[in-house]
Amino acid sequence: MKLVTLLPFIVLIGAMFLMTRSAKRKQQQASTMRNQMQPGSGVRTIGGVYATVKEVNDETVLLDAGPGVELLFAKNAIATVLSDDEYNRIVHGVEHDLKSDADLVPDDASSLTGTDEPVADSAPADKTVDLGKDLGTKDPADKPADAAEAKTDEEPKKTHGDSEAK
Repeated sequence: MKLVTLLPFIVLIGAMFLMTRSAKRKQQQASTMRNQMQPGSGVRTIGGVYATVKEVNDETVLLDAGPGVELLFAKNAIATVLSDDEYNRIVHGVEHDLKSDADLVPDDASSLTGTDEPVADSAPADKTVDLGKDLGTKDPADKPADAAEAKTDEEPKKTHGDSEAK
């Protein structure tokens, strides 16, 4: 056989080997992560539940998901073990790693204008704007009579099964 005919098969076998190797490496990393869990560490399950590890056994993990809520999970159901800072940030909303207050976004646009004075509105607040909508405040008697007649002409007349177009 020629080398040219064997080349696609060699490339295919090499790609399969590399894919299985990377999958095994990821499985091994996940296994070591789960084995290194300690009571008190924060975790996220594959279902998206954030909890604190209370007890670790051979095949199971007892999690504390809140006051009086204890959940028993298989070790394989733990997606990630979170660092303390990350767990507190996600669950409790506590930010420990704020660099400075200057990075925060202001509540108003005063930093864009360079002044601390509020920007004046273009329209006074006490004026109402007419958008041309009829809000039903007009008297129905004010409508022209031609509008009522035009409406009755436009509506098709109902027949009870009698159709002239057959």
